[in-house]
Amino acid sequence: GCGDCRAMMQLLLAPALAAYFLTSLWLLKRPRILHPAKRLAFRARHVSHRGGAGERIENTMEAFRHAMECGTEMLELDCVLTRDGEVVISHDTDLYRQAAVRGDIGDLDYQDLPLYKERMEIYFYPDHYSTGRDRRIPRLEEVFQNFPTVPINVEIKVDEPRLISKVSDLVRRFDREQITVWASASDKIMDQCRTENPSMPHIFTQSRVICLLLAFYTGLLPFLPLRESCLEYPMPSIIGRYYRVDNWILKFPLVIRVLDWLLMQKSLIKHLVDRGIQVYIWTLNEEPDYRRAFQLGATGVMTDFPTKLRHFLDSSHLPSPPPAHSWG
Repeated sequence: GCGDCRAMMQLLLAPALAAYFLTSLWLLKRPRILHPAKRLAFRARHVSHRGGAGERIENTMEAFRHAMECGTEMLELDCVLTRDGEVVISHDTDLYRQAAVRGDIGDLDYQDLPLYKERMEIYFYPDHYSTGRDRRIPRLEEVFQNFPTVPINVEIKVDEPRLISKVSDLVRRFDREQITVWASASDKIMDQCRTENPSMPHIFTQSRVICLLLAFYTGLLPFLPLRESCLEYPMPSIIGRYYRVDNWILKFPLVIRVLDWLLMQKSLIKHLVDRGIQVYIWTLNEEPDYRRAFQLGATGVMTDFPTKLRHFLDSSHLPSPPPAHSWG
């Protein structure tokens, strides 16, 4: 009867689940059996967040040059569009935090943009400030002209198709599709970026990171193809130590510990790296966090302090990564 059927199903289900999870675990450690490794044109351990916002005014040419002097292997920056159609480097569309001026970059022509403030608080290091001689808001074209072979992570925060199109045009004009990464937390924006220029590598969006974690913890990840080339995500343990957030949920230490445990899984990072996906942990500004990130197997660290990260890399005797072309 029905009772016998249920008993039979229970008898079959247990070994089926055991076989599924054992196969998943075996493939997690051997991802190339099902998935050829991605072959990126670059390999970055040292990533300068906003050009190194802790040592020079963020997103300025002086910051980018200083980061290069520190041996950075990738620049991270954000782009917005002026009223007259210039793609400029700025984290915010609103000018108040960066320039103490009321107004939006999109409402001004490029020549009318104000200078950045003389002292700017470091977003991921509150109560610390950076200064510099250069306070001018640069254009993306200038960055591409000055650093033609440097990998650059371009983040798009606003849903503006004209901005995405212009960024893509510049990437093509400077022949740097293989070393320029699309970045956005938004699925809608990322879909537009990928449609505009599918040749550029791109990161996991926020929802795709959640899907990645669900796949990892349910055992599905080893079976699934992944279209992304880079995972950029935070180390939750920095919250409350040197990064403050307004979200009340994240003010509870237990929540931070759980999030940190969920995200900072060495086996997850190793699986992704073995599939040729680069893993960058952000935004880390102290040496113990650099050390932990690399011990977890991250391919790179994003920092506001390029000098500090360079000193760590030079003094920690980490093995040098193989050339980018040899990966995969």
